[in-house]
Amino acid sequence: MDRLPAARRFVRRFVAGPGLADALGVAARLNAEGVDAAVTHLGENVETTEDAARAADAYLEVLDEIARRRLRAIPSLKLTHLGLDLGEATCRANLERVAAKGLASGALVWVDMESSAYTDRTLDLYRRLRRTYSNLACVVQAYLRRTAQDIERLIGDGATVRLCKGAYREPAEIAFPDKRDVDASYARGIDRLLAADAMARGVYPGFATHDERLLDRARQTARAGGVAADRFELQMLYGIRHDLHAPLRAAGLRLRVLVPYGEDWYGYFMRRLAERPANLAFFFRQLLRG
Repeated sequence: MDRLPAARRFVRRFVAGPGLADALGVAARLNAEGVDAAVTHLGENVETTEDAARAADAYLEVLDEIARRRLRAIPSLKLTHLGLDLGEATCRANLERVAAKGLASGALVWVDMESSAYTDRTLDLYRRLRRTYSNLACVVQAYLRRTAQDIERLIGDGATVRLCKGAYREPAEIAFPDKRDVDASYARGIDRLLAADAMARGVYPGFATHDERLLDRARQTARAGGVAADRFELQMLYGIRHDLHAPLRAAGLRLRVLVPYGEDWYGYFMRRLAERPANLAFFFRQLLRG
């Protein structure tokens, strides 16, 4: 598929390319437009400790190259890529390697969230390691029914946290099946993470959404609460709603774009599209918009 021009154009719309240089080139262009970047090396659910160690090595290279090129960018990683399925000890050792290098260079390391099967393990490991590595950040998903309680605990920790909607297929008893309920949960998350007590605790939220109503909700809530523009950020995926970048920056808002790269683009797309049919409709809407 990657050799077919039409397929390659589709892939390159959402994935920077197979190599780190591709992602860093995109990050440099985003920086030139006043937009920050987060770089993610595609991969998840590795099956050997060697593959997990190689994934950690890739993120060490990401941090080295970001520093060398003086980019406004950070790594964003999945714990199953670092070996969470192989045991917490393997994953923790790899995450600590990346976190330690990030801490030394003053870079955040964002720990992504995966399906609900990993929510407790991801948040537990994040909270334990953050006591040593204050540069670690985490993610919660608005479509999970548990997220309001997770947000309260993270506020108590003064966490750096990304709020996203969630892209995995989950049973109705775990996740809201109706988009209206997900959006309402997301709006409540915005209000809570920007509340005065959360700001006083040192919470730094990132709101990852392409929904203009929710983007405006974050902007208006911050303004009403007197939250300075450098106390939160908006986040988007590479290749989606690029038309919103300039208006958001012109409004003085901080914006970060997640830039994926790697050879595992096929698995990345197929897993997400197979898990939730709504993801397929979302991607096609973005293609038509572009």
